[in-house]
This record gives sequence, C-alpha cells and structure tokens, in this order.
Amino acid sequence: MHTRRTLAVYAAAAGSLLTATLLVAVAPGPARVLPSAHAAHLLQRAADRPHDAAQAFVRALRPEQRAKAVLPFDDEERINWHFVPRARKGIALHDLTPEQQKGALRLLAACLSEQGYRKAEAVRALETVLQEIENDPSGRYRNPTHYYVTLFGEPGAKGVWGWRYEGHHLSFNFTVRDGTIVASSPQFLGANPAKVLQGVKAGTRTLPEEEDLGRALARSLTPVQREKGLKLTDVPGDILSGASREAKSLPAAGVAYRDLDATQKGMLLELIRTHAGVQSKAVAEARVAAIRKAGMDDVAFLWIGETEPGKRHYYRIQGATFLVEYDNTQNRANHVHAVWRDFRGDFGRDALAEHYRAFSPDTLAGRSHGHDGGAHEHPHGPGGHTHEAE
Repeated sequence: MHTRRTLAVYAAAAGSLLTATLLVAVAPGPARVLPSAHAAHLLQRAADRPHDAAQAFVRALRPEQRAKAVLPFDDEERINWHFVPRARKGIALHDLTPEQQKGALRLLAACLSEQGYRKAEAVRALETVLQEIENDPSGRYRNPTHYYVTLFGEPGAKGVWGWRYEGHHLSFNFTVRDGTIVASSPQFLGANPAKVLQGVKAGTRTLPEEEDLGRALARSLTPVQREKGLKLTDVPGDILSGASREAKSLPAAGVAYRDLDATQKGMLLELIRTHAGVQSKAVAEARVAAIRKAGMDDVAFLWIGETEPGKRHYYRIQGATFLVEYDNTQNRANHVHAVWRDFRGDFGRDALAEHYRAFSPDTLAGRSHGHDGGAHEHPHGPGGHTHEAE
C-alpha cells in the first residue's frame, strides 16, 4: 500500500520524467536519430517477443552490418560492459538507416517496460544537452547516435542468445533462453545533468524517482535508525561496484528492512520496484519475487551524505541476491549513476548453468531441447559452467 507521502513524491517524479522523454532531438550532421514522435509507435510494438524483434532487426541489416552487429554468444565482448562514452563492438545507431534505427529501438522496447523505455530515451536525449554545455555542436563526443546494439548468438524462440544496448550512461544486458529473458543485468542508467539548469530544457529532470524516493526514505529514518542507515561523511565519488564483470556484495551496512516501520517498509519496497521496474513487467516481478524468496528482513538501506536536495549523496540497497547503487556526487551533485546487479544472475551465468544441468546434451532431453553441440552449444562447454568472470 502506497503512503500519501510516497505517492506525492512518485507523481511529481513521473511528471518530470515524461517531460524529459519528449526532448529527443535530431542529431547534427549526417547521422540521424529518431525523434520522440516515434516513441508511441515503438511502445505499441513493445508487446513483441524479444526474439521476434531481434530477428526483424537482423533481417533488416545488410551483410556488412550484420557482421558487426552479431557476435558469437561466448564472445568476450559479452561481459565487457561499461557506461562511459567509448567505441564498442556492435553496430552504432549512427551506422543505421532511420528504419533500421526503428528496429533497434523496437527491440529495446520489447525488453523494457514502457517507463523503462522512456527513461532510456530521456537519458540518451541528454547527449544533446551536453553538446551545448561542452561546446560540441558537431556531436563528435556527445551524440545520441553513439549507442550500440550488439547481439550474441542467433536470436530464436529456442536455445540461448543475448544482446546488449549500450552507450554513455546506458547499459542493458539481456540473456534469453527459449524465448524468455532469464537475465537482465548489469543494468545501468545515468543522467548528466540530472537536472538541466540552462537552455530551452531548463528544469527538466531525468531519473527523478530514484532520487526523490531514496531521499524520502532517508529523511523518514528515526534517530535510532539513522545510527545504521545514514552517514553524513565519506560520500563515495561514484558507485563502488563500478563496471565490474562479476557482481559481488559490498560490506554489510545500513538499516535492515526488519527494523523499519510499516510505512518505511512500503517506501523501501517502492524504491526497489522503481529500479526493477525499468525492465518488463515479467522480469521486474521475477526480481522482486527472488528478493522476497531470499528474505526481505535482511535487505538493508544505507544513505550517505546530506538529505537536502543539491547536496552530494549516495545510497545503496543490498540483499542476499542483489545490489542497487545510486550515486549523485559529480558536477555539484547533478550527475547520477544508478546500477542493478544480480549476484547469481549477471549475464545469465547461473540461469544458463541450471538450464544445461537440466538439459544435458548427453541426454535425450537435452538433444530434443536443441543442445546437440550445434548452434546452441553452451559457451562454457556442454558439461557445465564456470562462474569465473573471465
């Protein structure tokens, strides 16, 4: 049950997000990016199954484009993720025609919730804001077409494949098994500036929910709860997990769910759902179900920094199965980094190991399931899976 306070914060944040989504602009120069007028059409197609959208995207590519966009499932690039602006393996939006860009974004919409898709597009739109702030009118460094689509393996209704959508302040990593998304992390969204301070977009906020709901929970803590759940000093300069290739828990810290009152428990659950809700409904619900199964009582919330808007701050939520980190310290506390990591599920490691144990290629069940050492052979060998990062 939402509290009135939580609902008020949530409504204000959602309004700011919708405003930000409408600002995706045409990039300068020959490279083009879809304007936001296409958003409604793309979201209508969000019911597409991931493999249908992926197959349609691949079919629309020329042979030379396909060679760049589709890599083997076990390619090292699959775990080479990051959220900084840099060149990546795969095919960039600026190398696609407008129709091909539609296909790429349709694939993204098929894997995210409507709200998640709008957030991703709002983050990408900030590249045009940075062009103005950093005097980069040509879009050489800041450009909403410098986002890459990379497929790993051949998308299909059967077997295992994956894909990544990544660029500055965005990284979505999906593993799909037999038509179902079985892994959706690492998940990263950032915003710079988190609130636009000048120009025609002044006042626009991107990712406001994540900040406002976290701050509301921190402010609600009692003096006793603050002894564990709030620190004023030593604010991290960034998320502590960085772009690590293997998700690992951080040192235990924070106020536990069991030590919150009923209203605060609802606020923490709403904050978790906000981060999880970037994903499709099924994936978001599976995330929350996994957290509940592992036990909510030990899920801990830690806020570091002052609780006044505009001050440097950081928070994290950690449980037995997952880690959420949120940092807003750079650029005078106007630069957000937010990440979701699954300790067992990053890049589908454990999901695939379980799958291949159940359907060994040495058994009739495995062969009938397509695990015959052919196109769907497990990247770490048919007999098992390694949990090492590299």
